[in-house]
Amino acid sequence: MESVRVNMEIYHNRKEELCEEVLSAEQFSQMYEQYFDRVYKYICYRIQNQHEAEDICSQVFETVISKYRSFSEDKAKFDVWLFAIARNAVTDYFRARKKRFHFSLDSITNFVLLKPSPEELAIRDDDHQALFQALAKLRDKERNIIAMKFAAGLKNSEIAQLMGVSESNIGVVVYRSLKKLQKILKAGRFADE
Repeated sequence: MESVRVNMEIYHNRKEELCEEVLSAEQFSQMYEQYFDRVYKYICYRIQNQHEAEDICSQVFETVISKYRSFSEDKAKFDVWLFAIARNAVTDYFRARKKRFHFSLDSITNFVLLKPSPEELAIRDDDHQALFQALAKLRDKERNIIAMKFAAGLKNSEIAQLMGVSESNIGVVVYRSLKKLQKILKAGRFADE
């Protein structure tokens, strides 16, 4: 009888521990509202396909629910853990398709509030094409860091933690990548004239 009482206490204690580790519906809802836009923009930025980005984003949040027990605030901040999941999901997407990846800045340009004129749309599309071509000339690591920085809005320290490099290294890569883009875009403009 004593062993049953002890086993029941262990069961109840373990049950309470598990309840603490499980993500409640309210916690998930708050987390989803707080991070969905950033995760979705990051994914769109990387894969240039809104419909597939929605699918991957939902996979990311499903993974968050299923793997929440493995999250430890001691190892990394929640943002870093979440974007590691997102980055891995994008990597899996590209592995499955075995394509060289490019990313889109369309998600950023959707912030324009006023409807542009057809002439402005044509100019903007030309600028986007030039930017896409310039981005394609960057290395994969540079494109990934640019996507995390500008689409996902991550800080250099968060990107550094995700990539396993120093924060100053991320700053240097961002700076050099932006300089490369500027140089490529300037060279392209003079070639057109």
